[in-house]
Amino acid sequence: MENHLNQYSACPNPYGCSVEATLEVIGGKWKGVILYHLFSGTKRFNEFRRLMPDITQRMLTLQLRELEKDGVVHREIYKEVPPKVEYSLTDFGRTLEPIIRLIRDWGERYNHEIVLKRGKLDHTEP
Repeated sequence: MENHLNQYSACPNPYGCSVEATLEVIGGKWKGVILYHLFSGTKRFNEFRRLMPDITQRMLTLQLRELEKDGVVHREIYKEVPPKVEYSLTDFGRTLEPIIRLIRDWGERYNHEIVLKRGKLDHTEP
């Protein structure tokens, strides 16, 4: 009889573990946030900078390029002066919406739990 704990140890996919592949695409501090903002529509680079003031220009560029390379973000360059570049989700990128929304929901619950625990701890300490 196979041990149920071992069911996750081997990845049958020859291209690698599916969970690993998903986290490679959406993992890190900023990719999920970028995707979340794109669910509401097309964004320009400076819009992201306003929405995420803590991200550096270099990191935003890097993350957008990786998401584009992974086929979830489309980059549209308009030939005008000055050049205009817009970012949007591909159809395949839209399939990440339920995952990112579940991550957001879990994060809200986590933050709520931590705030409650910290609040209780603060009242019990002298």
